[in-house]
Amino acid sequence: MAKFEEQATQALLAKNHITAEQFESIKGYRQLKLFSVHNELKLLLYISMLMFTSGIGILIYQNIDTIGHSAILGLLLLVTLISYYFCFKTHPGFKKEEVLFPNPLYDYLALTAVILTCTFVGYLQFQYKPFGTHYGLATLVPTVISFFCAYYFDNKSVLSIAITGMAAYLGISADPKHIFNNEMIDNTRLSYVGLAFGLTLLLWVLYVTKINLKKHFNLVYLTFSQHLIGIACIVNLCEDYWFPFGLVLGIAVYYFYNLSFQIRSISLFIFTVLYGFIGMNIFFVRLLDSIRFDDFFEIFIFTTPFYFIGSIIGFIKLIKHFNKKTNDDSIR
Repeated sequence: MAKFEEQATQALLAKNHITAEQFESIKGYRQLKLFSVHNELKLLLYISMLMFTSGIGILIYQNIDTIGHSAILGLLLLVTLISYYFCFKTHPGFKKEEVLFPNPLYDYLALTAVILTCTFVGYLQFQYKPFGTHYGLATLVPTVISFFCAYYFDNKSVLSIAITGMAAYLGISADPKHIFNNEMIDNTRLSYVGLAFGLTLLLWVLYVTKINLKKHFNLVYLTFSQHLIGIACIVNLCEDYWFPFGLVLGIAVYYFYNLSFQIRSISLFIFTVLYGFIGMNIFFVRLLDSIRFDDFFEIFIFTTPFYFIGSIIGFIKLIKHFNKKTNDDSIR
């Protein structure tokens, strides 16, 4: 990182964007090796919020017989309403562009309020069933509240909860239990739903970019969209009707590859390469399987080690190319 920063500063000096005195000042500042504790403090705040909400859950579990359901629900509702009160009182209000709290502490308070809302609605449905047998409403209601809070309070973490809640309402679960049980692989309907949801998120990004609505949320939507499309297409590449999904994955990989350079997102770039590599290999094997694979079996076995070695080298070169390209673009 220091090498890239030094090269970028040298390029700014060579293009006369900064003076020699400014260059020496920047160089002297970097030699002091100062660092910010901003991220560390935010991490501690995030851990504190998780410990608080987890503590409430443990309190409910351990004392559910002695405290009483009504008392627990009342306490949850009280804490949630107090959290919302301070959030609405402090936040400047909704705007289409990014609007932050005056103090970043309230971002975590908004996140706490949303998590407590999800806990309250889930516990209320479990104990008293106000939605009857429509258990999806118990997921949809906090999801709608989460979307509202994400846009009103301009909170990306809350937006992630909202998108996850919508995925859960559609039947897509991303918890470790369902992943290890290969639920999406065993149920192709879920893969279709996941693909449709991923494409919907992508279309939403294109729409909000056009109307300039919270464009800084785009990376969150794109990350979910990329994973949903990638996993769904890879799952269906192993099914009988695999060819159309190979084409969809190819188009998605091409789109996300170019987009990762435009927005300089290393996470989008890495997962694009990963999904593209996995999908390309499955697609290639399916093509060989559709013809007389026996004729190519010996060649396939012989070239496999070289292929994987070449893939590793190619991946490293792609990462270097991405870093060089994005750093060069950032100083133009």
